[in-house]
Amino acid sequence: MATDTLKSTPGAQDARGGLRRLLLDNGALTALIVLLVAMSALSGDFLTTDNLLNVGVQAAVTAILAFGVTFVIVSAGIDLSVGSVAALSATVLAWSATEQGVPVVFAVLLAVLTGIACGLVNGFLISYGKLPPFIATLAMLSVGRGLSLVISQGSPIAFPDSVSHLGDTLGGWLPVPVLVMIVMGLLTAFVLGRTYIGRSMYAIGGNEEAARLSGLRVKRQKLAIYAFSGLFAAAAGIVLASRLSSAQPQAAQGYELDAIAAVVIGGASLAGGTGKASGTLIGALILAVLRNGLNLLSVSAFWQQVVIGVVIALAVLLDTARRKAGAVAPAAGASGSAGDGGGKRKQALTYLIAAVVAVAVVGATSLLHGGSSGGKDQKIGLSLSTLNNPFFVQIRAGAQEEAEKRGVDLTVTDAQNDASQQANQLQNFTSSGLSSVIVNPVDSDAAGPSVRAANKSDIPVIAVDRGVNKADTAALVASDNVEGGKLGAKALAEKLGGQGTIVILQGQAGTSASRERGAGFAAGLKAYPGIKVVAKQPADFDRTKGLDVMTNLLQAHPDIKGVFAENDEMALGAVKALGSKAGKSVQVVGFDGTPDGLKAVESGTLYASVAQQPKELGRIAVDNALRAAGGKATQETVKVPVKVVTKDNVAGFGG
Repeated sequence: MATDTLKSTPGAQDARGGLRRLLLDNGALTALIVLLVAMSALSGDFLTTDNLLNVGVQAAVTAILAFGVTFVIVSAGIDLSVGSVAALSATVLAWSATEQGVPVVFAVLLAVLTGIACGLVNGFLISYGKLPPFIATLAMLSVGRGLSLVISQGSPIAFPDSVSHLGDTLGGWLPVPVLVMIVMGLLTAFVLGRTYIGRSMYAIGGNEEAARLSGLRVKRQKLAIYAFSGLFAAAAGIVLASRLSSAQPQAAQGYELDAIAAVVIGGASLAGGTGKASGTLIGALILAVLRNGLNLLSVSAFWQQVVIGVVIALAVLLDTARRKAGAVAPAAGASGSAGDGGGKRKQALTYLIAAVVAVAVVGATSLLHGGSSGGKDQKIGLSLSTLNNPFFVQIRAGAQEEAEKRGVDLTVTDAQNDASQQANQLQNFTSSGLSSVIVNPVDSDAAGPSVRAANKSDIPVIAVDRGVNKADTAALVASDNVEGGKLGAKALAEKLGGQGTIVILQGQAGTSASRERGAGFAAGLKAYPGIKVVAKQPADFDRTKGLDVMTNLLQAHPDIKGVFAENDEMALGAVKALGSKAGKSVQVVGFDGTPDGLKAVESGTLYASVAQQPKELGRIAVDNALRAAGGKATQETVKVPVKVVTKDNVAGFGG
């Protein structure tokens, strides 16, 4: 018996060690399986065909960007410019095809060449200019975004219909972005594993000096590597714009960080020398599953960022543990050797077993739900353009108060002024089978495709504050931004006696609120030819940026008499920059009627605010959403009045 025990123990230890090594060698795959199981167990809406296809679509842009970044990271570089290059390439395509009359085929080619050119510039600065990759690509991040804004003049440009089909589905169910993602993934795997440039990437990432001494032309290789990254960024930008039916100059902000995270989560090392296409794809899917699942579970948008950050940190810790345990990530660059056939078969078997286990466990956990939970109670989704602004926070507060009063489950998401992220959130709402959806669009055109998908699913949509173009909404609950701009112009001009120089602080470029308020103010100012606008500068609806921009403008225009800010946050920043001049020698007019803005009006530092009633907007939106869900008639447009609030009437303004 003693002998039998001694003999069996090493076998058990070997089994445990083999399992541990298997998990460590395939950490990203293990994490993806765990996430799939967890989300399936926690949400009955997760494991549906429509929702899983949503996950694939939502992963597509990040994955395509990440495939390009994989080349760079494998070679021990970094590329922070891919998000801006994606936006620039899409803008070039839309601008050349719609505004310059260039044939669509040549416009697409021009967009691709734009991405490659940006990559070549990065590679040249790094290889021949001796700039660190971080600095060179950070510069291109700014240049690319700036050129995108210059070409578009800060406004979205409609995408050609023939290219917009890239955002559609084949056969009515298979999303084209998923197919593009798969094709680009296969291309990445081929380049890394079967080409000279792919093997060079691993050699440069492993030891650049050794690669140079062995005869590799490292500088030329880096040019090619960053050109590949630019090419993939252009492809991602085209797919993203196709989904939104418009090229957004502010699109893909922060996507470079998601792309880098996907590559690292997938097992690549920032030190270079390791990484593979399959790992990058898994990393992108992990991020998409996390965001999708957390949306379905109604987790706060703020906590979602915390969770994703923790996952990235855990991925790096797992990589460290794997290295300490002696596990070696397979390098695609060596996959062509004859002796690697067994390793490839073992890896394929691992993926097959993982898929079988995932399907079995997910199928078992789905029995806990017995279908979607959407029919248990009335549930409404509210997608806000941002929660980093008091105005929209008040819309949420009004909506939540009305939802609690009516006994309704309200899920609120924050798009963070990212039209693509909002499209994902709306798709998640649609696949959850909610009673109705309320959307405050980041951009009216970009929200159209997602709202049309909700229309097809017979889910009524209510637009709040901003309308949705080329889609059906049961109601639009909004203030009149154009009329508000006119009222702001009249109030400021009359306070100045119809004479004087003023500056304008504009909102975030590309947003409909900024365009409409600015257009209304310009129209209203035509009645006062004695008022001269000496400067217009964007401050992105942000108080800190309003302070900085106003401080700079005062250096060039110290004798201005008035300021119009397209929201109260920027107006309050301007008041801070003006100091003792605010409300005395310089009059400031804001927009929104936020609590802080009204306090400044009451104190006299802010002359007036064109006040909306954001809590009322939220309350009325929920009321109309419930009416539409119940099949009751709703008004096509519900206008909530705006009002110029000054020190004379602020006490009687109830918000």
